[in-house]
Amino acid sequence: MREVQEIQAPVSLPQTSRPGRNITRIPYEKIHRPPEGGTSESAQSLALAAWATNDAVRDWNVASGELAWPVGLESLLGYKPAAVSGELAFWQKNIHPDDRARIALSIRDALAHAKRWSGEYRFRRADGDYAHLLERATIVRDASGDAVRFVGSLMDITARKQLQDQLIRSQKMDAFGQLAGGVAHDFNNFLTTILGYSDLLLDELGLKGATAQHITEIRSAAKRASALTSQLLAFSRKQPLESRVVEVNGLVGNMERSLLRLLGDNISVECHLHASTDPAHIKVDPNQLTQIILNLAVNARDAMPQGGRLTLATGTLRITGQAQPPCCPEKLPPGDYALINVTDNGSGMTDEVKAHLFEPFFTTKDDRHGSGLGLATTYGIVRQSGGHICIDSEIGKGTMVTIYFPKVAAPPAPSYKKPGANKSPTGTETILVLEDDVSVRHISVRVLRALGYEVLEAATGDDAQRLVAYHDRKIDLLLTDMVMPQMSGRDFATWLHQINPETKVIFISGYLEESMLPADRRDQEMFFLPKPFDPDQLARKVREALDT
Repeated sequence: MREVQEIQAPVSLPQTSRPGRNITRIPYEKIHRPPEGGTSESAQSLALAAWATNDAVRDWNVASGELAWPVGLESLLGYKPAAVSGELAFWQKNIHPDDRARIALSIRDALAHAKRWSGEYRFRRADGDYAHLLERATIVRDASGDAVRFVGSLMDITARKQLQDQLIRSQKMDAFGQLAGGVAHDFNNFLTTILGYSDLLLDELGLKGATAQHITEIRSAAKRASALTSQLLAFSRKQPLESRVVEVNGLVGNMERSLLRLLGDNISVECHLHASTDPAHIKVDPNQLTQIILNLAVNARDAMPQGGRLTLATGTLRITGQAQPPCCPEKLPPGDYALINVTDNGSGMTDEVKAHLFEPFFTTKDDRHGSGLGLATTYGIVRQSGGHICIDSEIGKGTMVTIYFPKVAAPPAPSYKKPGANKSPTGTETILVLEDDVSVRHISVRVLRALGYEVLEAATGDDAQRLVAYHDRKIDLLLTDMVMPQMSGRDFATWLHQINPETKVIFISGYLEESMLPADRRDQEMFFLPKPFDPDQLARKVREALDT
C-alpha cells in the first residue's frame, strides 16, 4: 500500500540481523494473568502494565515493515494474534479512512526528527465497529540517528470521545437555543404591533369587503408567525408546552403544503387521510406534533437525495392484548389508537442503525447536518403524550415511521355567544404603560385610551419614576415589560409598590414567566400577559387585574 511506503524510513541493518529479531514477544495469555517465570524482567513488566491498563502494544520494525503485537491485541481490539498478519498493512488498513492520511503524515514527520509520537485515530475492531484509540509511542534510533523501531501503547478512549462529543453538541444546542429564544422574544414585539393595528383598522374604520379581507389575512399570518415563535421558545426551553385535544386529519392535512416547500421539487408528497365518519381525536401539544412530523419529513428527504415520494397517512386501530402491531419494540396497552404514518421510498436503514435510532446524539449524518437529537426528542415527546413510535425499514426499500396515540373523546362544541358578547371591557382608571419597544408601547396606549382609560406612558424606568413624582393622581395599574435596559420592570414595580402599595401590576414579556430568573418573576397578586397579544387580550387582562 502507498501509505506504508510513506511511513517507512529505510534503514541499513547488519547482515547478521534478521527483521524483527530484536523484538521481545510475550505469549498472549500473559495479559490474562500476571506473568510467571520464563520471561525476562522487562517483558514481565511490559505484560503487567498492559494487563493492568487493558492497553495493547504494537512493535513496528521500521526497516522491514514487520509488525508485532506483544500484548493486548485480543483484549482491546478482539483480534486473535494467530489470525493477524505480521505486516504493517494490517494496522494501516484498519484505520478509519478519514484518519489514515492524517496519521500517516504525522508519523512520517515524527520518524524524521522526533523521539516520541502520540495521536488519536479510529481503528476497526474485529466486530467491525470502530474504537477511538490514543496511541503514545517511542521511536528507537540507531547510532546514525535513523529510526529502527516504533513501539506504541494503544488506549481505548471511545467513552471519553463520546462524552466530549456530547458536551460539544450540547453546547452548540444551548447556544442555538439562546439565539432562538432571543429572536423569538424580539419577534413577538413585532407581532404584537401587527395584531394590534390590524384589529384597530377592522374595529375603528368599520372596513368591509376586500379591504377587510386583506387585513384579516395579515392578522392570520401574524397568528401563524406567533405559533412559529412559540416553537422557537419551546426549542430554547423558554416556554412550557401545553397539550390539548386536536383532530388528527385536520392537523396532518394542513401540513401538506408546508412539506412541499420544505422537501423540494424532486420529492412528491402524498396525503392519505382516513375516511372514517368518526373523527380521530388525540391529546397532544399541536406544536410539538407538527415539529415531530417535520423532523421525520426532513429525515426522509435526506434518505432520498435523488428524489422520491413521501407519504403521510392517518388511520385508526383497535389493539387487543394478543394482536400487536409489527415493528414495535414495546407492547401497546389494549385500546383504540389514532395512527400517523410517515413513509418514504429512500435508502432505508440497517438493523444496526435501527437498534440505536432513539439514542441521544446518535446520528448517521455528519456534524454539519445532524445533532443526533431529533429522533431522541421525538421519542420522548411521543412517550410523554402516552403514545408509541415504531419504525420499519429495509435497505433499498425505504422507511415507514408509525406513531400511535390513544384516541380521546372529541372536545365539546363551543358555546353559543350572543352578538356583542365579545366586546372588549372598558374602564376609566389611570394606567401607567412602561415599555421600551416604541411600537408595542404606542399600540398599548392607543388601545387603552380607546377603551376609556387615562394612560401615562414611559420608555424607561427613570422616565417612569419622574412621571410618577410629578403626577398628582393615583395610578391604579402598572402595565410594564419585564425585561428592559437599565431598570427592569420587576425592579420598577418594587419601587412603585413602596410608594403606592395599592397599584395593581401586569407584567408583559415575550417569554413566559416560568422561564424567567427567580428574581424577575411576579408576586402572587400580580398578573402576567405573554407577547404577542391582541387588543382584546390586553383589554380583558387589564380588567381582570383591576377588578381583582
